[in-house]
Amino acid sequence: VQLQASGGGLVQAGGSLRLSCATSAFIFDEYNIGWFRQTPGNEREGVSCIYSVDSSTYYVDSVKGRFTISKDKSNNTVYLQMNSLKPEDTAVYYCAAFGALAAGTSGLTRNNMDYWGKGTLVTVSS
Repeated sequence: VQLQASGGGLVQAGGSLRLSCATSAFIFDEYNIGWFRQTPGNEREGVSCIYSVDSSTYYVDSVKGRFTISKDKSNNTVYLQMNSLKPEDTAVYYCAAFGALAAGTSGLTRNNMDYWGKGTLVTVSS
């Protein structure tokens, strides 16, 4: 298993959760790591990613200012801190790794991922 997501759960609207994505040292050092989410009947949506070259970050508009992605080399783990959660954030969250991205793009698209972890369910109650 290259990527392992955890940390999902049930939280009230306005609350917080922190998701973790444990990876191998190789993946952590050489790949960009992203978070996606998916609800039933919908396509998997890219939420945020952190780039291996300089640890810069990207967020989809719907989570800007509420979610923060970070990484910790000491345990090869990428985190997604989710604050001010809304019911529409309810989804299965997945972490994934990708190497390449086209110039001028985030690279955070479902078809661009090289590795996927299993999902973790986040449920936000109103």
